[in-house]
Amino acid sequence: MSAERVHHARHEINVAAPASVVYGIVSDAVTWPLYFPPNVHVEQLESDGQRERLRMWATANGRTTSWTSRRELDPEARRIEFRQEQSAAPVKSMGGTWIVEPRGAAASRLVLLHDFTVAGDSADDVAWVERATDTNSRAELGSLKKLAERWTRLGDLALSFEDSVRVDGPAEPVYEFLYRVRDWPDLVPHVSRLDVVEDESGVQVMSMDTRTADGSTHTTESVRVCFPHAGRIVYKQTVTPALMSAHIGEWQVVPDVSGVTVTSHHGVVLREENIPRVLGEGAGVAEARSYVREALGRNSTATLNLAKEYAEKYTEGATRSEISQIKLN
Repeated sequence: MSAERVHHARHEINVAAPASVVYGIVSDAVTWPLYFPPNVHVEQLESDGQRERLRMWATANGRTTSWTSRRELDPEARRIEFRQEQSAAPVKSMGGTWIVEPRGAAASRLVLLHDFTVAGDSADDVAWVERATDTNSRAELGSLKKLAERWTRLGDLALSFEDSVRVDGPAEPVYEFLYRVRDWPDLVPHVSRLDVVEDESGVQVMSMDTRTADGSTHTTESVRVCFPHAGRIVYKQTVTPALMSAHIGEWQVVPDVSGVTVTSHHGVVLREENIPRVLGEGAGVAEARSYVREALGRNSTATLNLAKEYAEKYTEGATRSEISQIKLN
């Protein structure tokens, strides 16, 4: 059998921002889910400052896929070499290079190179990978350009926060409540509809209608990656409310000798151009930050309290079927 052909792709974009800013965004892969539309979650498995090993989840042609990669970072040359050590079908191998080229003090050019092979080298599979690579690369470079060119204001547009609740009970029913989102419309008052698909164990793709404080409803779509043994569920909203260009989060269940602390983490980038339409003329970034913090915190805290009530009822001896008949409030 002949070896598969190596296919190549090149994408590049001019950015009105210093090369150091652009390189900084590219080098910090753990933050990509907040900044790059296709990326759902990134876990740094190993790092010595120059070499790192990553587990990555991303969407590709409407499918959620994951792989592990190794990267070598060269901040002086502003180059990052990457190579997948475990690829997702139909990709057999993939690697490439990020190159940031200075274009004066306040401008740069970002080049993204890919090389890949496809198992069997079938035309349909090659076309699928080419389409996914092109779509994702364009989305990543376009998002990076928009963010980097507002780098002096990114600290105002991006925010992160968390809310926690203490549970007098074991971790298992808390995690179960957070994992079993298909039951939320019956248990969580602010969720009016939720559809979830879990084709791969632990990877949930969901669409949810949420009631807001003014009685209206908005629809979000998310991908969730579940780590039951670690008591963690991370997620990325792939369709966000109008006020947010990006929203990522994590549910974390941490047991100790006397109970559990369950925490909801949020990371958000505001969609600045929509602030006047959503909050009214005259509203600015400060008002948007406050509004998003309050709205997300209210819903996540309500869900945390429901997880607490669920777990404590379970601890008191109610069965799962009995608990499922209770409308928690």
